[in-house]
Amino acid sequence: MTDSRLERQIRFLLEIDSLKRVLRQTYLVGGVRRENSAEHSWHVAVMALVLAEYAIQPVDVGRVVRMLLVHDIVEVDAGDTYVYDEAAVASREGRERQAVTRVFGLLPSDMAAELKALWEEFEAKATPDARFATALDRLMPVLHNLATDGRSWREHGITADRVIARNRGLAEGAPVLWEYARARIAEAVAKGHLAPPVER
Repeated sequence: MTDSRLERQIRFLLEIDSLKRVLRQTYLVGGVRRENSAEHSWHVAVMALVLAEYAIQPVDVGRVVRMLLVHDIVEVDAGDTYVYDEAAVASREGRERQAVTRVFGLLPSDMAAELKALWEEFEAKATPDARFATALDRLMPVLHNLATDGRSWREHGITADRVIARNRGLAEGAPVLWEYARARIAEAVAKGHLAPPVER
C-alpha cells in the first residue's frame, strides 16, 4: 500500500475502530453491559450540543464536539483509565502521550497536528471550550451511575466524598450542571446507591 493522503486517512479510521472494544467501568443506562469508549465519546459529544447553554462562558460548540470526539482516541493504545484507580491514574499521562504520537501519527501531518492540538487543549483545560468539554466528560459517568442506582460506584466501593472530589471541577466549565450533579449525588447517598463520605 502506498502512503497517499487518502490511504493514511483510511488507515487511521480503521485503527480507531478499536475504540469500540475498550470497555469503561460505566454501565449503559439499561444496565445490560458496560459501555465502550466509542459510545462514550459519541454520547458526550451529543451532550455538548444539547447542554451548551449551561457553559459558564460562551463556547464554540463545534470545537467542543470535535474535542470530545477525539479526546479518548488515545485509549486505542492506552486503554481506559478508571478515575478512582490511583495507580492507573499515575501512569495515565505517559501511556496516553505515547498513544497520541502513534495513533494520530497515522494521519497526514496537518490532520495529525490538528487532532493532537485538540487533545492537548482538552487535557490542559485552559480554554472555555476545554473546560466545558471536561465538565461534560465528568458529568456523563455521574449520570450513568445515577441511572443505574450507582452500580459502578457500588461495585468499586466508591464513596460520596470521592465522587465529589473527582467532579467538583465541573463547576469551572458549567456551574449549573455541577449544582445539578451535587443535588443528585446527595439523593444517591440518601437512597443507598452511593456510600456516604468517609469521615477522616
